[in-house]
Amino acid sequence: MLRALIAIMLCAAAPVRAEISVVDDYGHRVTLAGPARRIVSLSPHLTELLYAAGAGARLVGAIEHSDYPEAAKTLPRIGSESGIRLEALLQLKPDLVAAWPNAGSRRQIERIAALGVPVYRSEPRELDDVARTLQTLGTLAGTQTAADAAAAEFRARAEALRRANAAKPRLRVFYQVWNRPLMTVNGDHLISKVMQMCGGENVFAGLPVIAPPIEREAVLRAAPEVIVASGVGETRPVWLDDWRAFPQLPAVAKERLYSIPPDLLQRHTPRILDGAERLCTLFDQVRAGR
Repeated sequence: MLRALIAIMLCAAAPVRAEISVVDDYGHRVTLAGPARRIVSLSPHLTELLYAAGAGARLVGAIEHSDYPEAAKTLPRIGSESGIRLEALLQLKPDLVAAWPNAGSRRQIERIAALGVPVYRSEPRELDDVARTLQTLGTLAGTQTAADAAAAEFRARAEALRRANAAKPRLRVFYQVWNRPLMTVNGDHLISKVMQMCGGENVFAGLPVIAPPIEREAVLRAAPEVIVASGVGETRPVWLDDWRAFPQLPAVAKERLYSIPPDLLQRHTPRILDGAERLCTLFDQVRAGR
């Protein structure tokens, strides 16, 4: 009788880990027995979001190019977006994998899920999706307070940018992701939403593919007032100046060829508002010179 009573008391004193359940961006339900303690990130933007959500200490592995914040550079690497080393990932014994399914990783992500590892799939399409993802990751990692604070700060900053630019004259903008092949983004892409917030109209918003290859002639027909390019790293891409061969383009005639580091616009993290601030400033310079 005494042993039974002790057992009951011990059970009552034991910490209870409440089940956690969320729905990811692809409609999959992700259920954990308790907050994730060993997380592997399969996208640089998710690595950054996990740190921003207060869950950096939970990360035990990430893919290549997970380089922000500085602490992320020391995480064990388990491959790249085009080739995940499944055995290395499983050796880390994750209780959660955060992933961005793309053409190179989709099959491997499905295989990870099929092995019974909980997978949270992310693909932000709206600015508020960044804040929402921060909060969801905070829920999964048990860092809700930090995540909520980061999300609130992001929303407040985004709203301030919207208000500051809402009434400004619109500009026709071509965003160039790469040169060979020549690539841009359509109106569904988050970069296009940032352009809109700053008073820019994406000249290729109506294309059906989110990151489509295009022909040079299509750009010439669209006649953008501004061309913004990404390239690699902080360096202005040399191929941006290839457009100078077409002085009939308004963007060329008015010397409106600009670049913004890709990490500030192409990673769907709080830093996208740093990129937005730069873009809004560039657009203000263009308006001033009209």
